[in-house]
Amino acid sequence: MGLNIIDNTEVRQRTSKMMDDGTYSTAQGGTELMNAKLYERVDNALLDEFFIIKSRVRKIDNSKKNVLWLHDLWSDPEVKKLSDKSFRDQFAKLIFVSNWQFQTYNLAHGVPYSESFILKNAIDPIEKKEKGKDQIRLIYHTTPHRGLALLIPVMEELAKHYGDKIHLDIYSSFEAYGWPERDEPYLDLFQRAKNNPQMTYHGFQPNHVIREALQNAHIFAYPCIWQETSCIAAIEAISAGCEVVCPNYAALPETTAGFGRTYQWNEDPNYHANVFVNILHQTIENYWNDENQNKLNFAKNYIDNFYNWDVRAIEWTAVLQSLLKKS
Repeated sequence: MGLNIIDNTEVRQRTSKMMDDGTYSTAQGGTELMNAKLYERVDNALLDEFFIIKSRVRKIDNSKKNVLWLHDLWSDPEVKKLSDKSFRDQFAKLIFVSNWQFQTYNLAHGVPYSESFILKNAIDPIEKKEKGKDQIRLIYHTTPHRGLALLIPVMEELAKHYGDKIHLDIYSSFEAYGWPERDEPYLDLFQRAKNNPQMTYHGFQPNHVIREALQNAHIFAYPCIWQETSCIAAIEAISAGCEVVCPNYAALPETTAGFGRTYQWNEDPNYHANVFVNILHQTIENYWNDENQNKLNFAKNYIDNFYNWDVRAIEWTAVLQSLLKKS
């Protein structure tokens, strides 16, 4: 299968209101979901000893120990300050969400291992339900700038071959971050999905709706063009028993722990799309193979144990308690 794809969409600056701790008041993005779970699962008396800032420093609380929990890329202009030791000295610890992310900060900004700790993202495991066998349902459940411009034409091509044997559900909008105006460059893509009977565009939906949709999905189709520091969408997909098809880009191989159907990433969007459409075709054909089903079950068991908030809450507690002992 061959495709010709050109992605000219632009990434604009975030305009929603930021809180003192670096989260956004109206957002339901990954950072906000992780922050909410942290305060739900870790003893609040312990957390009250700290001011935990998420990525973007707007305030330092001198009455508490300050911790910087980094979710952004090393290349974000905000984090260049971390090259300055006097800036880093304001924080009791720098927390990263993946080894890949930390290593980029170490190389780009000289952030030392001794000032850092890696606490990966986590989820509450998703109950696996019996998936339908009459149709392979694909899902895309992250913001549009991460690869939707490649996925839509790939799906249009696959639909010519498979017809109603496949269907793509798209849950994608910058409304997740509280700035729906950034959807404007992608409105034509959304309309193409709406016009195709083998696709359904759902816009933004809260996390509990996504988790239910994943229980009915077979494949998380993710031709990622964004450097993920982690990928909660992939973690949830594997927990729900989905096959993850994604490139070996940034933290995706680490996050999927070798269980994703990964392929070589390429800077050329046309080349990328052509590789992706062929890998996705193979994945659809082999999804119900016994060997593949065994792999998906094993992957779910691993993800449910390794990326579990029961585990991560214990790790957060241990790290914070150790920082108090250094007082």
